[in-house]
Amino acid sequence: MNYARMVIEKESPEEYGYGNIRYNLSESSIADQKLSDLGVSLPDLTLFYGEHRGERPLRDLIAGHDAGLSADDVLVTAGAAGALFIIATSLLSEHDHLVVVRPNYATNIETPKAIGCAISYIDLSFDEGFAIDIEEIASAIRPGTRYISVTCPHNPTGTVMSRADLDALITLAESHGIYLLVDETYRDLSYGVKLPAAASLSTRAISVSSLSKAFGIPGIRIGWLVTRDPELYERFLAAKEQIGICGSVIDEAIARKALEQRTGFLAALLPRMTARRDLVQAWIDAEPLVEWVRPEGGVVGFPRMKVVKDFALDRFYTRLLESHGAYVGPGHWFDMPKSYFRLGYGWPTDNELKGGLEAISAALRDRA
Repeated sequence: MNYARMVIEKESPEEYGYGNIRYNLSESSIADQKLSDLGVSLPDLTLFYGEHRGERPLRDLIAGHDAGLSADDVLVTAGAAGALFIIATSLLSEHDHLVVVRPNYATNIETPKAIGCAISYIDLSFDEGFAIDIEEIASAIRPGTRYISVTCPHNPTGTVMSRADLDALITLAESHGIYLLVDETYRDLSYGVKLPAAASLSTRAISVSSLSKAFGIPGIRIGWLVTRDPELYERFLAAKEQIGICGSVIDEAIARKALEQRTGFLAALLPRMTARRDLVQAWIDAEPLVEWVRPEGGVVGFPRMKVVKDFALDRFYTRLLESHGAYVGPGHWFDMPKSYFRLGYGWPTDNELKGGLEAISAALRDRA
């Protein structure tokens, strides 16, 4: 493994310091929750080694929202990042090939890079609404391809593929004897029809999710992967055991309490996030220098600045933060031009979101 720090982590608000940012629009989750927000009080837990697969009641809750899945298909991991690391290191070597739809969550690209496998990138186009091109993905498959990697709802654009496209990707994976990895971290934050978990549709599909984004509890580091392929599950379990044996019984207890409230929590959350998205849409409609593809899931969008060719993008981001106090995720976090930026509308308060959007408009016109 040839590790290199991901730029999205080197430039994260945690690294820069939250206290140095007035309007933080770079986050990709809802606001961070406290235990009291979730109504959680921990019992007097015995701090033993937990179940290696994750505690059974937690896995039951994860599997219970999709027909055809059971707790035995779920492996609890250290966040979605842990699941993605396990999948990549279990399926890929330097002799293998991967097809990645880009932009994508950084771990889906950087871990395969560290492994040294060959990667074919399928770049989504703003002008095509960031829609997936099934034929282009199919043409990228080689004899050594191990899996196709996509996110849905998409990070960072917030777009959602159709059920027909999901079915087509699964058929493609099945026909080539490869796997389809779907990072579904934002699936609970779908504003229209919520797609089924990909893993519930085929043994060739692997689903990944977590409680970090839609539930706002990244600090407990609870994610999971789902596969209905018993042999593949056993390989993933072996990887988890060699990395850390099991998860934290404290984290899993909190996660179970959170998921027991899943229906009510999401019922209250979705209208609030819809209103936030509408707030950004109103700003976009009034701002001639910015455009976006309206997100259909998650709490992020990927606007594009409509600026002249010689516009100083690096100076814009510096001005935005240092002079106007706002922070967004520049396009280079996702191997995209800096004229794009990820805008998170779920983490800040309404007033912070409004202030951050006003700051972007000001920084676009401030040539100081």
